[in-house]
Amino acid sequence: MVNDKTSLPGYGRSSLLRITLPVNSKGNKCQRHSQTGSYPNFFLFVVGELSLLSSMIFLFPVVCGCPESCRCHSPSNSVDCSRQGLAEIPPGLPPQTLTLHLQDNQIHELPAFAFKSVPKLTTLNLYNNSLSNLTPGVFHGLQHLRILNLTQNSLHSLESRLFHSLPQLRELYLSSNNISHLPTSLGEHWENLTVFAIQQNRLQQLDRALLESMPRVRRLSLRDNLWKCNCYLLSLKLWLETFIYKGGIMDSVICASPDIWKGKDLLKIPHELYQPCPFPSPDLESSQVQQPGAVHQVVPRPPESHGVGERDHWKCEIKPKLRPANLRHAMATIVITGVVCGIVCLMMLAAAIYGCTYAAITAQYREGRLAQANEPVKTEGKELFDSSPA
Repeated sequence: MVNDKTSLPGYGRSSLLRITLPVNSKGNKCQRHSQTGSYPNFFLFVVGELSLLSSMIFLFPVVCGCPESCRCHSPSNSVDCSRQGLAEIPPGLPPQTLTLHLQDNQIHELPAFAFKSVPKLTTLNLYNNSLSNLTPGVFHGLQHLRILNLTQNSLHSLESRLFHSLPQLRELYLSSNNISHLPTSLGEHWENLTVFAIQQNRLQQLDRALLESMPRVRRLSLRDNLWKCNCYLLSLKLWLETFIYKGGIMDSVICASPDIWKGKDLLKIPHELYQPCPFPSPDLESSQVQQPGAVHQVVPRPPESHGVGERDHWKCEIKPKLRPANLRHAMATIVITGVVCGIVCLMMLAAAIYGCTYAAITAQYREGRLAQANEPVKTEGKELFDSSPA
């Protein structure tokens, strides 16, 4: 028997697979049942090649793919989709993306799990879009996000659960929106936040508890809001004074109302000038609880079971005591008072010296005049005495 090599149909010279089939001296191929050992290897090889090919097909977009409307920079793992007129998040983002730029687009809303394809994201820029509402689960899965920029959108309010899934958040920018209210807490992991920008919104009040949930914050931007500088903003003023004393950086908080403080800096208004905030009466609170669907009318009534004197005493007890002045302000007041008192004392001393000197000069001048006036009288008397015996 002579062995000959015969290639299977469908495989050219470039093929890596060539199957050797034995043939007899007459040129006829052997029966399949006698040489079945080579076929399993052939099928295994085909299956392996197809698996490798399919893996390459699926991995090629992951490694080298980039959305058509975006520009991808592989060394920094950043994707720039800005200024493309996008109305939604483009599909096909590389999963290894660390920085995603979506600013200057027309994105109106973001669904829940909108960024589940980029779990390693550390910086998300949504500046200058048309977002008016954010779904609570929109940032779910972004465990590594550090910088979130939502500046210049159309946000009106924020849900308290919105940032619960961002434990590593360091910088939050919410400026130039229409936010009129912030909840007491925006998340459970705010101890890492260092920058909080909320300027150019419609805020009138800001709960001190929200700022106290940011122990590491070092920069605040609060200007250009509709701050209502009444007794309810006094706690914010005291917290900001402590924040600046500890080295924090912030801009000014300019009052928009009431008229007496309009245009004034909140930190420059002495807190002693604020009137204590009245507490709601128990009857008012109970009436609001009993009638949740009715229109709330703030008409406080004193308890009917107490007399006039007891009612006045009850009103006095609910007023909070004024907190002591800031230590820096007290020291500055003492220094200024001492300087003014010293100047006044010096002026009084100078006035006394001037008065004494003037009195001495005047007395001396008058004595000289009297001496000159008395001298002619003595001369005339002596002449009369000399001429009398004659």
